[in-house]
Amino acid sequence: MYLSDRTPPQGRPRHAPPYGPLYLNSTGSIPRYSDAVAIPGVPLTIAVMDAIILSIGDELVLGQTIDTNSAWLSQQLAALGVWVRAHATVPDDQTAIEQAIRQSAAHCDFLIISGGIGPTEDDLTRQALAAVMGVPLEENAEWMTELHKFFEARGRPMPAINRIQAMIPRGAKMLFNTAGTAAGIHAVVEGAGEGSGFGVQGSGKERIEPKPSTSLTPELSSSLSLRESRTPNPAACQVFVTPGVPKEMKAMFARDVLPIVKYASGGAVILSRTLHTFGLGESAIAEKLGDLMNRGRNPSVGTTVSGGVVSLRINSRFPAEPQAREELARTEGACRDAIGDLIYGQDEQTLAEVVAGLLRADSTATQFAPAVATAESCTGGLLAKMLTDVPGSSRYFRQGYVTYSNEAKHDLLRVPTELIARHGAVSQPVAEAMARGAQTQSGAAYTLAITGIAGPEGGTPQKPVGTVWIALASPQGVQSRVFLFPGDREMVRDRSAKMALTLLRFQLMGKPFPV
Repeated sequence: MYLSDRTPPQGRPRHAPPYGPLYLNSTGSIPRYSDAVAIPGVPLTIAVMDAIILSIGDELVLGQTIDTNSAWLSQQLAALGVWVRAHATVPDDQTAIEQAIRQSAAHCDFLIISGGIGPTEDDLTRQALAAVMGVPLEENAEWMTELHKFFEARGRPMPAINRIQAMIPRGAKMLFNTAGTAAGIHAVVEGAGEGSGFGVQGSGKERIEPKPSTSLTPELSSSLSLRESRTPNPAACQVFVTPGVPKEMKAMFARDVLPIVKYASGGAVILSRTLHTFGLGESAIAEKLGDLMNRGRNPSVGTTVSGGVVSLRINSRFPAEPQAREELARTEGACRDAIGDLIYGQDEQTLAEVVAGLLRADSTATQFAPAVATAESCTGGLLAKMLTDVPGSSRYFRQGYVTYSNEAKHDLLRVPTELIARHGAVSQPVAEAMARGAQTQSGAAYTLAITGIAGPEGGTPQKPVGTVWIALASPQGVQSRVFLFPGDREMVRDRSAKMALTLLRFQLMGKPFPV
């Protein structure tokens, strides 16, 4: 199954808000999408709701403040089956905000805007929305009363500058703010297609004729084309303007926006699962996944990379949760079959947490607890840090040695100086001697040793920067591997520590190291 053109079938409107104008189907009933049936391999057109999120503020555009609102809103919308097509950050400029509203409203069902409704001269979102709607701002008597109460409760009169926060575009609905002074706004904007402008339809209000709109900016045009090509939205777009303060935005969204979106979605959901791998590059993982990564597939499978970890992101979009959950489980199983044991965890799990779980379940680790020690050279204690980042690590982590110099390798781990002289500190014999020495000196059942050239200096043609030997000593003996990690010093050290954890993970699973 895949999601085809977003334009709904004739007679099946896109959404029906619980108040304001209702867009009904030919039978006069509110549409639901739970009757859609997915047939494997057969394309199915379903009216999937989508949204665009606009964040307003110079501080966001300049990178002075991190936009956490958009991420939170996307998570809330996905849980209701709403596909977020784009995030856009817009400066405190009325023309720019108008343009962003015009072009976004023509391409989505819900436009969520946060920010720009404070009392100062650079808060211009309400003015921009009114200009797009072609209507004046009008004072909302109810919110003006609330503003006076807000300041009276604090023992001072309301400043004149705050009056603007009670101004709402004609025909729009005021959204109550329980945590601040900025009233939110809900407007239903009719999208007549790109280049045709918009009008507003409100309960008992005169319709304003469309005004010419601007063309898509390159930035938002690129965002909107990330998925398949789609026609502009000919139906109405519901616009919600919320405060930029996260606490105020979240409260308003939960009370006033979420019920409308939930009602309109008819039970549709987007369920997600992330599977984490380490040991192969993104292209190699993609080859193993094959057709599972085909565009247009539902559930969709994509990959992202961070810190050497290649993550598989599975998104299951269906009209009802049981179907979405079933299809998600089926696709997850197919991904696990394709990738195998290189998948170490899912969702919020880290590699160190997974290894910690295996150690707690391992009989040898339990018998000799705490059962793990480390001997590190180029990583300088990073491996020990990762192991002890996990709460409860004292149950399995005994101690760590940072033996950066050759003298330390000899003094603390009893690595023979002649071995280092003959093979060099970065070599298989020295790595294995470090692991055995750490095992003998600490009494730990499992010891990991790392020795390498993190750079940027110290490399040779025979041992370039990024060359790292990793050894693992266990009751079954010593095994070692050599790796050539790309990147700068930080990347080499990070990958080395994670690869050592991976070596231990496969040892604890009783499986051969595949990389």
